[in-house]
Amino acid sequence: MNDTEVTEVVEVEVEPGVRLRLRHRAARPATGRDSAGGHAAGATTPHDTAGPDGLHGAAAAVGGPHTAGADGGAAPGPVPFLLVHGLSSNARLWDEVGDALAAAGHPSWAVDLRGHGESDAPESGYDTGTAAADLAAVITTLGLSRPVVAGQSWGGNVVVRLAAKHPDLPGALGLVDGGWIDLHAAFPDWQSCERALRPQDIDGRPAAAMRQWLASAHPDWSDTAREATLANMRIRADGTVARRLTIPHHLEILRSMWDGPPGPDLPLVAVPALLLPALGPQDERADTVRRAAAALPDATVRWYPGADHDLHAQHPATIAADLLTLAVP
Repeated sequence: MNDTEVTEVVEVEVEPGVRLRLRHRAARPATGRDSAGGHAAGATTPHDTAGPDGLHGAAAAVGGPHTAGADGGAAPGPVPFLLVHGLSSNARLWDEVGDALAAAGHPSWAVDLRGHGESDAPESGYDTGTAAADLAAVITTLGLSRPVVAGQSWGGNVVVRLAAKHPDLPGALGLVDGGWIDLHAAFPDWQSCERALRPQDIDGRPAAAMRQWLASAHPDWSDTAREATLANMRIRADGTVARRLTIPHHLEILRSMWDGPPGPDLPLVAVPALLLPALGPQDERADTVRRAAAALPDATVRWYPGADHDLHAQHPATIAADLLTLAVP
């Protein structure tokens, strides 16, 4: 997959002078899918399909658009997907997932949030609430009808906030190792949190060294996924890198996560939610996922034992197949 397979790059002005860029893939005629829209033949399935807690297991799958309704008339078109990256990430991490969704007959839009990727980087607005409001503006401007909104890591927290504040906009939520991140529960105070999660100052490092590190750290990722990760940074003319999201803005987002955990938002989510944690049901952190699922009115959990936090980079085909279970017109 490469940039030529992105149908188009779209820009949306979310507030005066602030434009976000999105990578749009149009739906393609489906080939090689099973009739239920489940996992494609040969796809690996790192998660369990059933378990003692009764929370995981896919909902009824709808792999693509219907061509006729029950009364023989025209049925709704394909369900759109809005794909939201995590903190200090970018839309390109969703490229392989978006390609699989397109092959299954569904259009997708992967967004660069403000200060990330190719979007504008204003001086303000680096918090979960503003990011959710930006997504609401994107959905409204593009005219997306009840899209499946999937968010990874902090992006999961953002889409939960979107669903809580704008219940009429999303049709379902995909929470990819995020949406339940509660920094208050993980650290005794903000100072401890800031010290532990402050990003490294990598500006000025050679891009070649970063590529080498990514290949060593993630040998099971595709070249597409590793290059997408490198795109979290700009490559300067001298071959060194610089962060797209500045460290001060990164810390502003972290502080907003500290001040506004997703717990109060979860019961307000009125649409189905699929939780995809990068851990197994026996992991010591699994209870946090179970509590989040219990707080959501309609939740399903699919476990990915031993997986990377960037599930969409490591297991794009399986993540796409899981997200397709939410594509109910």
